[in-house]
Amino acid sequence: MSKFSDLQKQCICDVSGLDPYLSLSGEEKERIEEIIKRYPLKVTPYYLGLINRDDPNDPIKKLCIPDYSEHLDDGEEDTSGEASNTVVKGMQHKYRQTVLILSTNNCASFCRHCFRKRMVGFCGDEVADDLKAMASYVSSHREINNVLVSGGDAFANDNSVIKDYLEMFSALENIGLIRFGTRIPVVMPQRISEDDELLSILKEYGKKVQLAVVTQFNHPREITSDARRAIRMLLECGVYVRNQAVLLKGVNDDPAILADLMNGVVSAGAIPYYIFQCRPVLGVKNHFQVPLTVSSRIIKEARCMMNGQARGFRYVLSHPTGKIEVIGCEGDDMLFKYHEAKNDEDQGRIMRIRIDAGKCWLDPSDLKR
Repeated sequence: MSKFSDLQKQCICDVSGLDPYLSLSGEEKERIEEIIKRYPLKVTPYYLGLINRDDPNDPIKKLCIPDYSEHLDDGEEDTSGEASNTVVKGMQHKYRQTVLILSTNNCASFCRHCFRKRMVGFCGDEVADDLKAMASYVSSHREINNVLVSGGDAFANDNSVIKDYLEMFSALENIGLIRFGTRIPVVMPQRISEDDELLSILKEYGKKVQLAVVTQFNHPREITSDARRAIRMLLECGVYVRNQAVLLKGVNDDPAILADLMNGVVSAGAIPYYIFQCRPVLGVKNHFQVPLTVSSRIIKEARCMMNGQARGFRYVLSHPTGKIEVIGCEGDDMLFKYHEAKNDEDQGRIMRIRIDAGKCWLDPSDLKR
């Protein structure tokens, strides 16, 4: 039995399992029961232990415990155009040099702000199931030089599956980097620090191709000694670690908290990569989004409190048309730039757009030339 399978058995997946960790009223429990019929509950005992049960607005609680606003039918299921970029079942080719693989619909914990709520925890229709077909596609498209194995959570796969991905793609001449998208260092760091088999696999294949873990710390309290240990052990295997945070209402939408987060990520050994504007996802939009003008101010003020390494991230929207960097405000307008674009004609394009005070996302009409 793998270390992940053993740890996964300890996860809490029903309301009654929350009792030792949270003080929930009968009404709160009923609401959670109703929500998880649509969006499942799963959280590790380790992560629940980070919650301050005396704080009804605790940010860690908000990240992992269902909220009634998830029931509001506002938003979209696929905000990044993933379906339109799928070239082989479970594999997307949106950006010229990169393919993204949905390797599983499972996670160690189900994040309440997940932008793939349409599939995580219950729907496997989009999950990859033909590794050879994916490798054949990558091999025949020489412009592709890196593979991102995501999910769900890439480290929620068994070690044998992770090894299969590494063996298949490290053998391709055009691949110089394999990344794993995972929140395991945040919600279940023991899956890394106590799994010698996983570390051995990463160390073995890291000698053949550069490996990276792209994780997601969203609040300073997530950067525990256990999390730091997991990051250090990945680094010792030759795997570099980068962090993608999401700007989330009630979690890190405060300049001081955001600065502490990014400085903490650096001190733990990870490199800041992106801060994402929260997407208008069904079950997420009304709970976590912050208006663009407010987000831009928060980012600007937070940068002033960060060290040079911590401020090396880009603040972006992951839009159907590409990754759009938010440069900042200028008068009544905001400036944006395509950091990565789906279409060649958009590469590097700078846009000046009038943004209303409550606007949280860019519409197609905003991006017309």
